[in-house]
Amino acid sequence: MLAATVARFAPDSPLDGLEVSDRPEPAAREHWTVVDVRAAGLNHHDLWSLRGVGLGPDQLPMILGTDAAGVTADGTEVVVHGVVGADGHGVGPRERRTLLSEKYPGTLAERVAVPTANLLPKPAELSFAEAACLPTAWLTAYRMLFRAADLRPGDRVLVQGVGGGVATAAIVLGAAAGLEVVATSRDEAKRTRALDLGAAHAVAPGDRLPARVDAVVESVGQATWAHSVRSVRPGGTIVVCGATSGDAPPAELTRVFFNEIRVQGVTMGTREDLAALLRFMARTEVRPVIDSEVPLTDVRTGLARLAAGEQTGKIVVLP
Repeated sequence: MLAATVARFAPDSPLDGLEVSDRPEPAAREHWTVVDVRAAGLNHHDLWSLRGVGLGPDQLPMILGTDAAGVTADGTEVVVHGVVGADGHGVGPRERRTLLSEKYPGTLAERVAVPTANLLPKPAELSFAEAACLPTAWLTAYRMLFRAADLRPGDRVLVQGVGGGVATAAIVLGAAAGLEVVATSRDEAKRTRALDLGAAHAVAPGDRLPARVDAVVESVGQATWAHSVRSVRPGGTIVVCGATSGDAPPAELTRVFFNEIRVQGVTMGTREDLAALLRFMARTEVRPVIDSEVPLTDVRTGLARLAAGEQTGKIVVLP
């Protein structure tokens, strides 16, 4: 089968480590199911894997990809939950949590094997491409807003860095849930796009906000951390899911402890969170923002667009 793999580590130029080639079919395994992938989504996790973060040389070549939607052998349309080992299903109770493409081959392939418990029914209301956007970025945004930050309609939230999958999802989901969303971007066109997606305000990074927010959705890291700490109200929450600009900003500890700010990390979400997100999408007109679609044979183009930060929303790969 055709698959996109980490063939070698390339810390400074991640696309140099990418290879699209024929790979062995997924092996049969008890309590696992093979899915014919109809659509998969690209994530920054794929770029980090190509740089060598989270993988060892003995694991190469590793198939990339953490999320997908597809069809099982009996014709069931499913969405793949990409977190393996969190509850022991299919792997045993002592295995630590990993994401697909870290220990087990990922979803940027014609077929992928996953624990059967990790498959959720795809709502008929969603296309395969739309469903494939959800298990990583949209699930992470959902958990950040409504679980980690525990936001309610009328609350204020700052979303740093318009354009990325998590940030775009947080704007759309937050607006749909009645939150007052403030978004940031260096790019004026992206700020305008944020307003179109439902943000109440869009400002340049570092600009003063109309009011302090109850929570911050932080996926940028070093470049925006100081602004996040200064923008959240006393007792508010900064939820962190990534650090695309670097993970070592000045900690701002004085502000954190004096204002009793809570910092909460999030990595994707549970199957229950994904099921709730799928129900929410099926029952409303809210749909993932798809930036572009690329064939698996041209996944390099999609990853290059992601690496350059040119996208707004998700880049979908079609095997």
